[in-house]
Amino acid sequence: MGILLGTLVNTATVLLGSSVGLVFKRGIPQRMTDNLMKGLGLCTLYLGVNGAFQGENTLVMILSMILGTVIGEGVDIDRHVNDFFHRLEKKVSLPGQTGPGVADGFINACLLFCIGSMTVVGALNAGLQNDQTMLLTKSMLDLCSSMVFASTMGIGVLLSAGFVLVYQGALTLLASLLAPVLTTSVIAEMTCVGSLIIIGTGLNLLGVTRLKLMNFLPAMFLPILLCQLNFLYIA
Repeated sequence: MGILLGTLVNTATVLLGSSVGLVFKRGIPQRMTDNLMKGLGLCTLYLGVNGAFQGENTLVMILSMILGTVIGEGVDIDRHVNDFFHRLEKKVSLPGQTGPGVADGFINACLLFCIGSMTVVGALNAGLQNDQTMLLTKSMLDLCSSMVFASTMGIGVLLSAGFVLVYQGALTLLASLLAPVLTTSVIAEMTCVGSLIIIGTGLNLLGVTRLKLMNFLPAMFLPILLCQLNFLYIA
């Protein structure tokens, strides 16, 4: 299981960072929590905008978002995820507890930790070459992010460690099968589409929108198929 070392370390850092954030959450004034949330929103917007410019084919990006949203809305991924965590929230929430719910923390943390070029490229490098460098670097970033995120968004961030383990681990294990189609262009388009979702995460954190972000998630994987269609590339 050496190829999963980076994913296991990443999962552990999210668990550790979230735990530390939850411990210190009690001593953070509400005003500071609110401002930290806005600061996280601005940082998330920056990450999204920066990654969105890695795309090379606007048509692939547009079609991925349209078709992916149709799939996501048809299945209504967001509703199923929220329903599950709302049921969980009733069991773990304290009376009179305010602030973001378990579902909000989980969804926003999952998107921040798992959508981006470091996840895709890092998992590919780990699966094909047993090169854990990028995932270990990402682990350190997620350690810091999870501390701040958990201190403002609660236990849902801690639970996102399970998603990191499953999602990132699956990409690593499937790397040998996906390698022939995960070209530089495909990764660029996946990063672009994923970064648009990250922009949505930032807008939600800032309170500007209430996008059902999980319903956009299928869009990130459609470039794998669409980039194989030569007629989408205009000379």
